[in-house]
Formats: sequence, structure tokens, C-alpha cells
Amino acid sequence: MEYLFYCRDRPGTRPLRDELLEAHWAFMDGYAEGMIARGPTFAADGETVTGSVHIVDLPNADAVREFAYDEPNHRAGVYEPEVLIRRWGNTLGRKMWDFEGSSPAGPRFLILAHARPGSTAARDALHAEQRRHLLDGEHAGSLIVCGPLLSEDGARWLGTAILAELPDHDAAEALLGRSPYARADLYASIEAHGWCFGGRDRDED
Repeated sequence: MEYLFYCRDRPGTRPLRDELLEAHWAFMDGYAEGMIARGPTFAADGETVTGSVHIVDLPNADAVREFAYDEPNHRAGVYEPEVLIRRWGNTLGRKMWDFEGSSPAGPRFLILAHARPGSTAARDALHAEQRRHLLDGEHAGSLIVCGPLLSEDGARWLGTAILAELPDHDAAEALLGRSPYARADLYASIEAHGWCFGGRDRDED
């Protein structure tokens, strides 16, 4: 089962994050086979790290808890105590490393849209239209990975998560902000964060 984890950094913890970088990487090495996407998020200045997102395939609830709460940054207090954990569906069926993108790479973003409670049935009715908007629209080639956020049992729709390469922050907000789900008022909120590929070939996450 695929899960999205989003950990938000506590203010003033960048030095501790940097100190724990190798320990963080070593922990993630144990999940390399199931890793779909990973990387740090940034504030509008493009420099201030605000969190980390990981999308990973895990076998059971125990593995989910271990991934979220035994990770070195979380144990040391780099992250806020509450971690966003959601089942996730891989609409494109790929990992972030399969994305070719532009050369040189453009700005990249994490886009999280949180569903209004009780909107699953309305979402289902608009699913095909939303899919066309994302997969056939002007930014279809910009999608790195995307998919729905779901409840643990997969029965309830809780939102949408996208990693994408887009011209700027406004375009990132508009990708879901102008979507059929948004026009039907199914999203309670949409947040867009600067993001980059994480891992040992980066100096972050």
C-alpha cells in the first residue's frame, strides 16, 4: 500500500536537520525499494526548508508508524509532532525518477489539496472530468507523480497530492485551484510548497 507522509519542520531546527542528514539518509536507505518520491519543501524564498515529503510503498500499519515516528528527524524534534499520513493512489504508476522533465529543470512543487468532509460521493461523480483536467490539460507533461489522498481503508477520499514541475508558485496553486473538484468546492484548502528531488545526490533530505 502506498502512503504519503508530510512532515513540517519546527522553526529554528535547520542546524539540527543538517546535523542529522546522514542519519536521515541511512534510515531512508532501508525503504529504497518502495520509495516513490521524496524531498524537502521550501518557503517562498527558495532557501528556508519547511518540511519533507515522502511517498512510499509499505506493507502494514506497523511499518507506517515506524516510518513516520522512528525517523531520526522526527525523534530529534526537527519536525512538528503531528505528521500528515494518508493512503495514496499512484495515478501515473511511476516513481519520481521516471520523470524526464525539462532541461535545465524548472521550479518544482508539492501541491496538497485537502478535501471537505463528506465529499467522497461528489468527488466520484467528477472523477473523470478531474482526470481529464490533470492528464490531458496544458500541464499534463509537468506532472511528476500525482494521486488521491485516501483514508486508511481506502474508502474515503481525503484530497489530492501532486508533485509537479511548473513555471511558478501561481501556476502550482492554479493547477488544482482551477480544477473541477475546486470549482465544485470539494477542497477545503490548497497549499503549494517549493520542492526538490531528495536523496543522496542532493544536499537536502
